[in-house]
Amino acid sequence: MGGGIFVLQSDGSLIELAEQAYDSEAILQELLARYPQLLGFDDYGTSRPRRWLLIEREVGIPDESEAPERWSVDHLFIDQEAVPTLVEVKRSSDTRIRREVVGQMLDYAANVVVYWPVETIRAKFEAGCEREGLDSLEVLRAIFGPDVAQTRSGSRSRPTSRRARSACSLSRM
Repeated sequence: MGGGIFVLQSDGSLIELAEQAYDSEAILQELLARYPQLLGFDDYGTSRPRRWLLIEREVGIPDESEAPERWSVDHLFIDQEAVPTLVEVKRSSDTRIRREVVGQMLDYAANVVVYWPVETIRAKFEAGCEREGLDSLEVLRAIFGPDVAQTRSGSRSRPTSRRARSACSLSRM
């Protein structure tokens, strides 16, 4: 057998999956929004796997204080340690050199650190939950576990629904 990926069928047979290019960046972007575990990074040397929460897609990034957004990153996720993760999807057929793409991400990261305080990220998340009719604390607990601390006063909890268990519901933010 080669180094491919196989699916084990119920009858015990293996089917090799064929690699193919995706048709557009939008397809991969939607898959990442619906299935953040595709990001990988399951373990940073701990026994707990990474869990990802999509905060928003197409998030604007300013390059000056109080300035309009200059750039837009494809996805903003946080993990259970509240570490922000910026994801930019590029097709392998993108003719720009990798150095340019890495420079783009470094620009994003440098400006996010300066112009996105924690309150900004929290506000984006809560606004998205409100648009979807979800309780933000319940969404956090559904993804990160029941030990998520309540940081809002007077929060009303709704029962955790199937919809709240999925970061996908936030992908339309």
